[in-house]
Amino acid sequence: MSGSQIVKKMPRASIISDFPPVPMDPDRPYDAIRELYLLREPDLFAALLRGDRPAARKIINLILVHIYTAGGEQGAHGELLKGLLLELVVMMARASVQAGVAQTEVLGLHFRHLAELASIDDDEDLSAWLCDAFERIFSAVESHGRSAGTPERIIKALDFMRSQLDRDVTREEVACHIGVSPGHFAFLLRAHTGMSFSEQLRHLRIETACELLRRTENSLADIAAACGFCDQSYFTHVFRDLKTMTPRQYRMGGNIKTDTLKR
Repeated sequence: MSGSQIVKKMPRASIISDFPPVPMDPDRPYDAIRELYLLREPDLFAALLRGDRPAARKIINLILVHIYTAGGEQGAHGELLKGLLLELVVMMARASVQAGVAQTEVLGLHFRHLAELASIDDDEDLSAWLCDAFERIFSAVESHGRSAGTPERIIKALDFMRSQLDRDVTREEVACHIGVSPGHFAFLLRAHTGMSFSEQLRHLRIETACELLRRTENSLADIAAACGFCDQSYFTHVFRDLKTMTPRQYRMGGNIKTDTLKR
């Protein structure tokens, strides 16, 4: 499949809505593509780790459209186009390491990709190489995810968050506690819970409040304070938003209904 064929398969409106224009400096052809990839990196990581290959492929396809479009505008063919596409594969490999795939496995894939790329001379073979490279990386990440389950760091992070609900704990504090950067923590959390840090914290606050409402006779004001809410009124507002009933109604028997938090 040629670059022009890839571009034709993607609706132009969807490309514009998903990404800003990608100007390419002919002296630094990799910079714009790298920035574009980093813009969508968290979504791509999350899609990979939850096993959503269609979503991951959609993100990759959109980036490929921009690589071919920007490269075509600069007359990027042959070795330059190979270099742009190899940059994307290398960044995907780095992502797989962050997702937990063994570095030795990723290094083996990298050497294999380089060896294959060296013998490619036309767009059709290049397209097949890209497809194979991505599928190998996807499979490596998914295989690690199936064997590893929920990462120990995420379990540790959630336990720490539960222990700090009575105060305004921050994403940076939790990330420091588990030994990763705030950005990587946010990625791991969304990949394994489907929630942002603020959403997860709110979920934990209400989850704990429900337990206190069921198991204790503490006042609503005391429960609100114990769960980190600044006042009872705000606690009631958030509780109703997530549970579709007030804390008082929940305590009086509303918890016999489906006890599921909205996200």
